[in-house]
Amino acid sequence: MPSSSQQTSSTPWQDRLAEVCREYQFTAPHFQIVSDRRGGRTAWSSIVTVCGKRIEARYWYDGRNITNAREDAAEAALNWLANQNMTTSW
Repeated sequence: MPSSSQQTSSTPWQDRLAEVCREYQFTAPHFQIVSDRRGGRTAWSSIVTVCGKRIEARYWYDGRNITNAREDAAEAALNWLANQNMTTSW
């Protein structure tokens, strides 16, 4: 059985965002799932709040892929933080 250090995370962007927030003593990121009815289907996305800033995921996803929406928002938040010169690049 692989050790925990050998396992890869299924949420690397969310994990990295949480790590950066801890490292810089920011409030933990808060994720919100949002939906939009599109014809006969519903599309899902995510918004993450970091340092008081609401950052939206870039894309909308099928309901089976809500984790992807959260990952998308986390990646966008990390990019926003890097552009604020608040953190070093990762």
